[in-house]
Amino acid sequence: MVDFQGIINGINATAAKTDNRGLCATYIPELAKVDLAKFGIHLINIQQQSFSSGDSDERFSIQSISKVFTLSMALGLVGEKLWQRVDVEPSGDPFNHLSLLEMENGIPRNPLINPGAIVVADILVSLLENPKEDFLAYVKNLANDDSINYDEEVARSEKMTGFRNYAAANLLKSYKNLVNDVDTVLDFYFHQCSISMSCAQLANAFFMFINHGKCKKNNTFLTTRQVKRINSLMLTCGFYDEAGEFAFEVGLPGKSGVGGGIVALLPNKFCVATWSPGLNAKGNSKLGMLALERLTTQTELSIF
Repeated sequence: MVDFQGIINGINATAAKTDNRGLCATYIPELAKVDLAKFGIHLINIQQQSFSSGDSDERFSIQSISKVFTLSMALGLVGEKLWQRVDVEPSGDPFNHLSLLEMENGIPRNPLINPGAIVVADILVSLLENPKEDFLAYVKNLANDDSINYDEEVARSEKMTGFRNYAAANLLKSYKNLVNDVDTVLDFYFHQCSISMSCAQLANAFFMFINHGKCKKNNTFLTTRQVKRINSLMLTCGFYDEAGEFAFEVGLPGKSGVGGGIVALLPNKFCVATWSPGLNAKGNSKLGMLALERLTTQTELSIF
């Protein structure tokens, strides 16, 4: 029996003594205001037992972690047709680079970089009657938590500074891989990234990715095949141009966000979320990466 609580307590204690925590994201002004001293971790196992330490119940902007939610919602709605508009290859580039998009005729490398997530957002805008409300309801259902909401200040901050995303959306539009109005799609995209959740809420929402597409309440959202596809994308593309390093050090599928959150999981075993707002040079949480490496090393649990 793995002593998850003891290991997590030790990780939190080590984090508290760590001085080099990276830097908060500054290109979204609201994210620059977050306290660098924050650190939280929460793990839920397949038996739905929870283990936590630190600031695990404090909410933060999940940012690109939301791309997994929009991808799962879109894949559940349109199925394999989704892959006609977005590829499944690692990019090897930072999340907001546009060079590959032009070289590859408007087909984003994968749905977890910004251009790919914007295409997924476009699919949802086309399919949903009330896109922002319906997507938020989807996330609430996954987490079994009606208190989850958008952070409107963060959404506004992103809209005011999201010039590269406007460039990506217009480039996608020029290649006819964006159906809806650019402003409409980006309004949805900025809101999805602004969702505010805690480590505990994120781990609960990601439970379906360790449980064959079934959430904590045993409702089915995805097929086992679809979960396999998304988990594989998280392993190969979930950390942008640091995906290989994360697989090498941690050995789990996962997804990061520039709000400092990371979610990682071992199918049929556990899902874990960490939060520390200081980022490394690649835009991933510095302490989060270290914490998850320590977790898989001490538990001796990884996909490898």
